[in-house]
Amino acid sequence: MLLYELAYPNWADTNRVRWTYEYGPTKMGMDATTVTVSSVEPVGTDAIAIELTTPAEFEANPGQFVKLTVTVDDEPVSRFYTISSPAIEETFEITLTIDPAGELGPTLAELSVGDEIDVAGPFGDAAYAGESETLVLAGGPGVGPAVGIAERTIDDGGSAAIVYLDDEPIHEQRLGALSDAGVSVFVVSNGDALEDAIDSVAAELDPQVFVYGFAPFLDLATDGLTGAGLDADGAKVESFGPAPEE
Repeated sequence: MLLYELAYPNWADTNRVRWTYEYGPTKMGMDATTVTVSSVEPVGTDAIAIELTTPAEFEANPGQFVKLTVTVDDEPVSRFYTISSPAIEETFEITLTIDPAGELGPTLAELSVGDEIDVAGPFGDAAYAGESETLVLAGGPGVGPAVGIAERTIDDGGSAAIVYLDDEPIHEQRLGALSDAGVSVFVVSNGDALEDAIDSVAAELDPQVFVYGFAPFLDLATDGLTGAGLDADGAKVESFGPAPEE
């Protein structure tokens, strides 16, 4: 079921979330390793998905994140990005939105097939771990891990749902394919609609909840979960930091 509700988001403020890039990763996998770019594809307005070759020693699940390092103006620049592919056998994917004035995003957007980039990780515990029922709440680029987790859940024989807040949705093709596969996909552009969407999912599933997005979205998601009678404290949560300035 793919449902769209059109309006504009009403962001809330928050000061209580842990920002990954400020305090550092919580769990480490492989050291920095050079990998090759397999593809760079547009997946929405100012949004791309980058597919990278998988090193032999790399093990990860959708929802974990990696550290990418590239050279910008002769200086190494690093950022953390969450894995958005359901599996990592030969390649793995990250999804990101591009700020034209950003330090790293424009450089990543100019990558071509065959280019090399350094990757370390994975990091983080807010990831898929074989749960049979999953619900992913996503804001903005948080839809990357959302589609990866939902696809992996279905591939493993489970049931999945996505509630996604964005007025310019990313990964619409994958969301549509998930809907066709029986996943409940709610795309809303107003924070007030989150609770109703979550409540609809909660009536059908008893899921492990995941939350991905910028800090203001986390408060909206927490309120929506509580209002729908789900355990917000039991959710696996990753903040992408403060919302970008518009």
